[in-house]
Amino acid sequence: MKFFCANADVLVPDGTEAERALARTTHLCIGAHQDDIEIMAQAGIAACHGRADKFFTGVVVTDGAGSPRTGRYAAMSDGEMLAVRREEQRRAAVLGKYGLQLQLVHPSANVKTPGHAGVAADLAAIFGGCAPEVVYLHNPADKHDTHVALLLRCVEALRALPREKRARRVLGCEVWRDLDWLVDADKVALDASERPELAAELLTIFDSQIAGGKRYDLATLGRRAANATFHTAHATDKFSAITWAMDLTPLVADETMSVREFAEAHVERLRADVAARLKKFGG
Repeated sequence: MKFFCANADVLVPDGTEAERALARTTHLCIGAHQDDIEIMAQAGIAACHGRADKFFTGVVVTDGAGSPRTGRYAAMSDGEMLAVRREEQRRAAVLGKYGLQLQLVHPSANVKTPGHAGVAADLAAIFGGCAPEVVYLHNPADKHDTHVALLLRCVEALRALPREKRARRVLGCEVWRDLDWLVDADKVALDASERPELAAELLTIFDSQIAGGKRYDLATLGRRAANATFHTAHATDKFSAITWAMDLTPLVADETMSVREFAEAHVERLRADVAARLKKFGG
C-alpha cells in the first residue's frame, strides 16, 4: 500500500495484509490530526473493539509536526514532534484494536489547497478500497481551518466515486466546536458510553498534546457527559456519553449541493427555532 508521501505510515495491529485490512473496514474515520480520531469516533471504535465481524480504520491525514509544544516537548523540532505524534497514534491503534491505522503525513498546506493531487489521490485510494457502513469526518461548522479543509477534500473524493460505491452513511463529528447548538432534528447522537475505560485511556495516550496544559482528555469526556445530560429536559438520560454529529450523507449523494449552503441551512434552522420560542412566549 503506497501513498503520496514516502514516509506515510501503515499499521495493521493484527498483521493482516494492508489492502485486505482496508477492504474489510466497516467503520472508517478520517481526521486531520493525531487524536482527532479518538475525539470524534469513540462510538465506532467501541463498536468494533474485539469483534471479528466489524473493523475500524483510522486515517490521520496531516503530519502534526507544527503543533504547539511546551514542557518536555518545548525544544523538539518539527521532525521530532512528528515522530512522537506518529508513535502516539500507533499506540492508540493497538490499544483500540483498530483494523487498520494510516498516517498520510501531508503538511496542512496540502490539505488546504483545493485540487492538491497527492491529497486527492490518497483519499481516492482509501475511499475506493473499502465499503464502510459508516464514515466519520469533520463537520463543516468546525472552527479549525485544517478540519474544514479536510472535510471539503473528503466530500470531493466521495463524490468522485461511482454512486454505487459511495458510503451509505457519512457523519460530521464535533471536535473544534460543539454541535449541541444544532436543532434536535438535525442532531445525530453517537453513543460514546460503551467501554468508558478504553475511551479515557485512548485520549491520555496523546501526552504531547496534554502535557502543555491542553487537557483534551478531560474536556472530551466532559463534553460527552454534558451532551448526554443536556440532550433533553423532560426525560432521563438514555446514554451516559454522547458525541454529536451532523448527517453529511445528503452532501455525498448530491454533488450539486453546496457545502456552504448546507451548513448555512443548519444555522438558519437554529435561528428560526430561537425566534419561534421567543415569539411563543411574547418575546
